Amino acid sequence: MGKKGAETRCRLLAAARSLVESHGYYGTGLNQILEISGAPRGSLYFHFPGGKDQIISEAIAESAAEISAVIETAEAADARGYLELLVELLGERLESSGWTAGCPVAGVALDVTPANGAVQQSCSAAYSEWEKLLRDRLTDYGHPEPERLATAALALMEGGLILSRAHRDRGPLRRIAGTLDTLV
Repeated sequence: MGKKGAETRCRLLAAARSLVESHGYYGTGLNQILEISGAPRGSLYFHFPGGKDQIISEAIAESAAEISAVIETAEAADARGYLELLVELLGERLESSGWTAGCPVAGVALDVTPANGAVQQSCSAAYSEWEKLLRDRLTDYGHPEPERLATAALALMEGGLILSRAHRDRGPLRRIAGTLDTLV
């Protein structure tokens, strides 16, 4: 693939990432992706012969990698500070996006059906990766039950992001941070 083709593919994925995070699976249409990306229709099927499910799956994987990088690179003095920092960073991401960039997976995970196997697998892979990264980091911080805390922390952060997005207020995330303190 040449430079122009790679750029077109990147534009298509960027458009899909933005739309799927703010509108979910069913709220994201191929025509919208084409309009935002400025790519010709033929390019979409050339780069994503699997159609909507393929581009959404790849968009989820790219967005999930962005969140994974936050989980991997956040640094604090201890597990409590680490989880508080993650909640803060995710809250900043959400608020700075105008309350549209909460979790790149949650909306799609709720939308998918058994017919969307590839999309469901992308959602599952993202959550599994985040949980593993959290578990590894909590192990590094010496937490006695990193697996249990990683699952609870991920679930609380997801819920906090959804509530904060719905209310257009970081208050729920701040309360989640306080709840995580009691679990550490």
